[in-house]
Amino acid sequence: MSCGEPHDTDCREVLDKVYAYLDGELGEGECVDIRVHLDECGPCLQEYDLDKAVKALVAKHCGCDPVPDDLRAKVLDRIARVRADLSD
Repeated sequence: MSCGEPHDTDCREVLDKVYAYLDGELGEGECVDIRVHLDECGPCLQEYDLDKAVKALVAKHCGCDPVPDDLRAKVLDRIARVRADLSD
C-alpha cells in the first residue's frame, strides 16, 4: 500500500512494523519515524487505527487464554501475504 505521496519512511515499511510499534517492540528512532509518517499520511493512519482496534478487541476477549508460541508469527505472516495480494 502506498498513498502516492513521498515520505521519509515508505508506507509499506510503516505498515509492516505497525504491530511491533503497537507492542512497544521498536527502538525510539523507529517509533519517531512511524509517528511522523502517521501524522502526514491519512491512509496509513486509518490502517494503524484499525490495527489498534483489532489488537484491543483481541486483548479484551482473549487476554486470558493461553496462545500457542507460533500463533503470532502465523498471524503476522498471513497479514503480510494479504497486504501483498492487495497491493498487486
